[in-house]
Amino acid sequence: MLLIESCRLTWPDFTANYSLKVPTGHLCAVVGPSGGGKTTLLHMIAGFEVPESGTLAFAGQDLLPLTPAERPVAIVFQDHNLFPHLTASQNVALGLQPSLRLTGRERALVTDMLDAVGLSGFDQRRPGEMSGGQRQRVAFARALISGRPLILLDEPFSGLDPGLRRDMVQLVDELRRRRPVTIVMTIHTPEDVADLADQMAFVTHGEVAASGTPADILQGPLAARVAASILDE
Repeated sequence: MLLIESCRLTWPDFTANYSLKVPTGHLCAVVGPSGGGKTTLLHMIAGFEVPESGTLAFAGQDLLPLTPAERPVAIVFQDHNLFPHLTASQNVALGLQPSLRLTGRERALVTDMLDAVGLSGFDQRRPGEMSGGQRQRVAFARALISGRPLILLDEPFSGLDPGLRRDMVQLVDELRRRRPVTIVMTIHTPEDVADLADQMAFVTHGEVAASGTPADILQGPLAARVAASILDE
């Protein structure tokens, strides 16, 4: 389980205080207004922001003493963060070996992972030769191949058209069921994930205002606030 309890972060113009539990293997969609603290929550889990107090643990391991590199976490950003001079297979391989010195087995794993995300035959293409959706698939493949059990997705599909965005959300769901991982994903179109996510959290003003099933959030007491926050995005 991902356990976050009373994790407080303070800046001159913003204060956050997060509490959230995500069971192991769940897909948790995080929704809320722009500037409400969704990305900050992911950055804190990843170790890019360090809370002043509170508890942050995954699978019983205290994450707070660990650097970002030491945490069992892989993160995919909205801009996918691929290296433009590397091929798709090399970008994915970074999730295994930053040196890119792979064994034969590791090269086979990279090929299999590109296959799994629907990019068979794209191994020698560079990011500039691929569409936005294809680049996001490469970034997701790199996160999955790392073997880290907690994957954070920060608005990864917001630049895609609705049909492709839905396809990508379905791909994430399919792959996380085949390769047991826990996923926390910020998204500004909750309708794309409402029937797939196990859990949804509404984050606003630096707090998790509500957490439950997608139906709890989208049809519950805070439904109007959630809908208004989506319009603000």
